[in-house]
Amino acid sequence: MCQLLGMNCNVPTDIVFSFTGFALRGGRTDTHHDGWGIAFFEGAGVRLFVDHLPAIESPVAELIKRYPIKSKNVIAHIRKATQGHVALENCHPFVRELWGRYWVFAHNGDLKDFHPVLDGAFRPVGTTDSERAFCHLLQELRRRFGDARPELPDLRAAMDELVPAIAAHGTFNMMLSDGSCLFAHCSTKLHYIVRQYPFPSAKLCDEDVTVDFSQVTTPNDRVAVIVTEPLTTNEVWHSFAPGELKLFVDGAPV
Repeated sequence: MCQLLGMNCNVPTDIVFSFTGFALRGGRTDTHHDGWGIAFFEGAGVRLFVDHLPAIESPVAELIKRYPIKSKNVIAHIRKATQGHVALENCHPFVRELWGRYWVFAHNGDLKDFHPVLDGAFRPVGTTDSERAFCHLLQELRRRFGDARPELPDLRAAMDELVPAIAAHGTFNMMLSDGSCLFAHCSTKLHYIVRQYPFPSAKLCDEDVTVDFSQVTTPNDRVAVIVTEPLTTNEVWHSFAPGELKLFVDGAPV
């Protein structure tokens, strides 16, 4: 299956260190070679980079490793196709507008017999079950709340109902963000870590790279990293429980 990477912070932060290790799983240290993508929120805007090439072969992935884009919410994905052919339109993350905000979504898993009726406001461009699930999720949120974005507790309550209904069709590890928060749901496997003062050094699992976060942060910074498989060897990662939906705001689960 695919792999997911998310970052939620209280201050704009770059994801170069985490993405460096993550991208190696796109064909070198793992078999996820059917495309990749990453989305960064910057204010009201989103920078989206996707490529149907494996992450280890993609010049765009090399750009991301070398260009420290700073963001408070990031979602990345490396693909091992289960539904939909290898093509740019089937690469995650997917982006849509709802309530005057961009929403970014990525999915790891396989949904069986999942063919929701979509009313036209949100429709897939590609042929993946993932994009269908994203369109369905936004459609149902709009149906519940109309044209106004709800308060976060109401949004969380709606997600608590909608996500399990989709997950009932199969494996639904996913991440969703509108730039103000990040939702992460685990069907089978997902881990997270919160880095805050005093910041440690960290060593990647997939490459011999170490960074001392105390040299590139302030005592007020807080960063949550969510990923399918832990990225570092010398930090304590927390496992999601199967079926668990977490909401991250300002670098911490709430």
